[in-house]
Amino acid sequence: MARTREPKPVVVLGLVGSTLDAGVGPKRWGRWRPTVDLCRHEDLLVSRFELLHQPHWTDLARTLAEDIVQVSPETEVRPSVIEMKDPWDFEEVYAALLDFVRAQRFRPEAEDYLVHITTGTHVAQICWFLLTESRELPARLLQTSPPGGRTKGGDPGLHRIIDLDLSKYDQIASRFRQDQREGLSFLKAGIDTKNRAFNELIARVEQVAIRSRSPVLLTGPTGAGKTRLARRIYELKRQRKQVSSTGRFMEINCATLRGDQAMSMLFGHAKGAFTGAVKDRPGVLASANGGVLFLDEIGELGLDEQAMLLRAIEDKRFLPVGSDHEVESDFQLIAGTNRDLGRRVREGRFREDLLARIDLWTFELPGLRERPEDIPPNLEYELQRYAARENARVTFSREAQTAFLRFATSPAATWAGNFRDFSAAVERMATLAPGGRITAKGVAEETERLRRAWGRGEDVDLDRGLIVSVLGEQAYEDLDLFDRVQLAAVLRVCKGSRSLSEAGRTLFAASRRARTSVNDADRLRKYLAKHGLHWQDLHGDGAAS
Repeated sequence: MARTREPKPVVVLGLVGSTLDAGVGPKRWGRWRPTVDLCRHEDLLVSRFELLHQPHWTDLARTLAEDIVQVSPETEVRPSVIEMKDPWDFEEVYAALLDFVRAQRFRPEAEDYLVHITTGTHVAQICWFLLTESRELPARLLQTSPPGGRTKGGDPGLHRIIDLDLSKYDQIASRFRQDQREGLSFLKAGIDTKNRAFNELIARVEQVAIRSRSPVLLTGPTGAGKTRLARRIYELKRQRKQVSSTGRFMEINCATLRGDQAMSMLFGHAKGAFTGAVKDRPGVLASANGGVLFLDEIGELGLDEQAMLLRAIEDKRFLPVGSDHEVESDFQLIAGTNRDLGRRVREGRFREDLLARIDLWTFELPGLRERPEDIPPNLEYELQRYAARENARVTFSREAQTAFLRFATSPAATWAGNFRDFSAAVERMATLAPGGRITAKGVAEETERLRRAWGRGEDVDLDRGLIVSVLGEQAYEDLDLFDRVQLAAVLRVCKGSRSLSEAGRTLFAASRRARTSVNDADRLRKYLAKHGLHWQDLHGDGAAS
């Protein structure tokens, strides 16, 4: 039987009403007070009340908090002081409320937020509206009124929730679009990209980044910019005060983690947990508390680490190596991979439940070769980075820039390493530029170097594909480089030979001439068997001689 989803806890934000909420002694219970009566509605269970007030209304706020607890014991009241010398000054009120909102850590996926607009001045109510409508505050408006229009009596009155529609208000929508454009530009590092698909992807990333703290999965080839985008997401959230003031950006490449080191690096360890553990170590998950954790190449994590990570994501707590005490860490996870995680799940190398947890928001970054129109603005960006890093301005001659862009956008430019290749190419040309001017000769030297490098990379890719096709991906990863090169050469000869004997004669021709090889076919058969292979695995026709 399907389980009914539990409703999210309701959190109300509201200002103390200096007039409507006022009252002392037992008589205060005989009149309608919007802040208190709001918590008496049976169909609106308030889990937490963020009660804002000016410093001189502290006593009234304390009374309201005590009265709310009496009528609704399950409601937690959090009074907060905000400075507003003139509650009718629009600029001052808006700034005060905006500062409060941006200091909060909203979790709309876990809590339902309502803004009580009945109390406070008309100026405050307008400011609440603007903050909610512009999505600075991920909430709906809540309006209350006394029963039958009266201000006395024991009835809690009426309440109404207002869900705003941004499209109805042109000026606010325009302002929101401007904020969104600024966010998009920030995520793209200010690069004026032209690729439509990439810009649409970044627009969706921007929406998710400012509205959700759920895990994000970035996929795409090596060098496509996953790490840079993850860091920009963190910086955007920090600008919007959606991470704590002490929240850090922690990153680690899971492909570099092995054995006990993986557990220790991720989850930390206690002193004496293993040989060499001379003191406590927090680990990156604990260090990311209040911030963002980027786990690149998450598909390379071991199954044990995956299980602990899943619990840390769901429960915000985990057990360091060798410790008896759990550690709490509230971080947002961004994961990166160039692997097919679905395939790794089918191979039993990645947990299905972990993939389901991190696959809520998945964004596939395209390779540079798929974005040729973005090469010119990225070229300018890389030159600016070089100038800032080396304190030396470098430019192209017109002829050199034309030649480089022609090559960079041509089919000959595979950009196997994507932006890593591109950035390295620009740095090399800039470093070797005589007098800070990149010449056509410098471009020609660099393009030739790239062609040679990519040619070697294509050979490696062919070797990998050949071995994986007969042994599988894991067996390939377990081979030393020496064995990979040797096995790939043997497999190519076998694939091109009609029989085991013919392949043996080709592979051991020098030994035959020196008369040191007695049985070429048997020698080849033993070599293949060492890797768990038989001739029939390579040729389904059964030929053996």
